[in-house]
Parts: sequence; C-alpha cells; structure tokens
Amino acid sequence: MNPAILPLSPSGEFHTSEGCYITELCNSPTDAEASIARARVPKGITTRWHRLKGTSERYVILEGRGRMEVGEQPSTEVAPGDVVLIPPFCRQRITNIGDCDLVFLCFCVPGFQADAYEEC
Repeated sequence: MNPAILPLSPSGEFHTSEGCYITELCNSPTDAEASIARARVPKGITTRWHRLKGTSERYVILEGRGRMEVGEQPSTEVAPGDVVLIPPFCRQRITNIGDCDLVFLCFCVPGFQADAYEEC
C-alpha cells in the first residue's frame, strides 16, 4: 500500500440483490488488503442470508437500529457505535428495525470481491 487520499467515487450508491444499498468508499487493486463500504438498509428490510468465502467483515453501525443475525449467535439488536465481527464463511443477515435508514460501514479483509459472495 502507498500513501493516498481517495476521493469519493462519483458512481455513488447502488442497489444489491442482497436488499441493501452500497457506496464503495475504498475497494481497489492498489489496496487489495481491505475494503470499506457504506451500507444502507431501508426501514423494514432484511438482507438475504449470505456469507463471504475467505473474507472477514466488520460492521460499524452509524445510524438507525438493526437486528443482526450472524452464525449461530442469538439475534441481537444493534445501534450506533456497535461493532459486529463476522468471520469468513459465516452466514449473516441484518434487519432494519428502526424508523429511519440503517447505515453502517463494512470493512472487508481482504478487500471485497463479488466472487466471494454466496447466498445461503
């Protein structure tokens, strides 16, 4: 990795088949060790059960309230400031249970690659 400042891409937010909206903040071959995305889940939406092959994730909840289901852990309510740790190959989904959008940062190690995504 080299020192850099990465401006926000003008391509902006896109909708995924998982049921949420993603804004890629950093996902580049020049920094393949990790990626950062902003995820937005609208009110009342539950993302699809999925997992990432060989990729760990960390969610940092920024806005709203959610119900996180990860692996065999009990369903847990999450709110701003909470961090969710998701090991590789671990099934997961999140539900927006609040009155506004649920927004969180998603850090992937190594950086997210579409071919690592699997629906469960």
